[in-house]
Amino acid sequence: MGIAGGRLVGCYGGEISKDRRAALSPARHTHRGKIGPMSSRPRSGGKLAFAPRVLPLGDGAVMAELAGALDLDANAAAHRIAADVRRHAPEWVVDVVPAIVTVTVHFAAATAADAAARRNGATRLLMEAIERAGGAAPAAPERVVEIPVCYQAPHALDLAEVAAATGLPEDEVVRAHVGAAHRVLMIGFAPGHPYIGGLDARLEVPRRATPRPRMAPGAVAIANAQTSIYPFATPGGWNVIGRTPLVLFDPARDPPSLLAAGDGVAFVPISPEAFERIAAGRGR
Repeated sequence: MGIAGGRLVGCYGGEISKDRRAALSPARHTHRGKIGPMSSRPRSGGKLAFAPRVLPLGDGAVMAELAGALDLDANAAAHRIAADVRRHAPEWVVDVVPAIVTVTVHFAAATAADAAARRNGATRLLMEAIERAGGAAPAAPERVVEIPVCYQAPHALDLAEVAAATGLPEDEVVRAHVGAAHRVLMIGFAPGHPYIGGLDARLEVPRRATPRPRMAPGAVAIANAQTSIYPFATPGGWNVIGRTPLVLFDPARDPPSLLAAGDGVAFVPISPEAFERIAAGRGR
């Protein structure tokens, strides 16, 4: 998994093909419907197309809000801004956290006066990073991770319902999911739990009316405009269309999380037999 000698490599050793890499490039990726291009290219003469604002967040943080709803350009900008802040951060900045359309800077302060000064300093850091982010060119993901997925029974619990809701045959639902250019928007909800943008607009379905009390670890599920992969047996209300045998989060691994915000994701269909072989080999 990762980059070896400049090559993008899959999570179980296969090199991502040139065509697949091109498909995952944000410059080539467009969507129909509510979500705009995966590109991080500014839409208006080198300026960000949204109006960012920076707000205090409790006593020890400030947050830049880049958009009011899911926006893939804003998400790409959030990762650029977070990286910029980390490069320029003084020692009193203790964490920089990008999310779907926000960036939060956490700082340490011993007194109220220190906190006020550092809040102002963190605000300046964010505003300067936002200004620099406005003219950045689009970039492909630094890393593309292959995720093998079994889209068949017994793992595709809601595939038939998704097919019925979208009017697509089940095999076309799978092709549409595999063929899209996916990117991790953020990690949240649980350790290693990715929220992944880039879902084909034809697959945008709402969450289930009744959540399940337990999702199988590795469940690959969709809702609205995103894909999620459940790393643990937690409750969940998304529509399960498959399952991966990979372990999403392992505290004994470095890094513990298989995926990171900003990663490209290539979903690869596998058979139930291949699922069992991979799962057995990884000790699931």
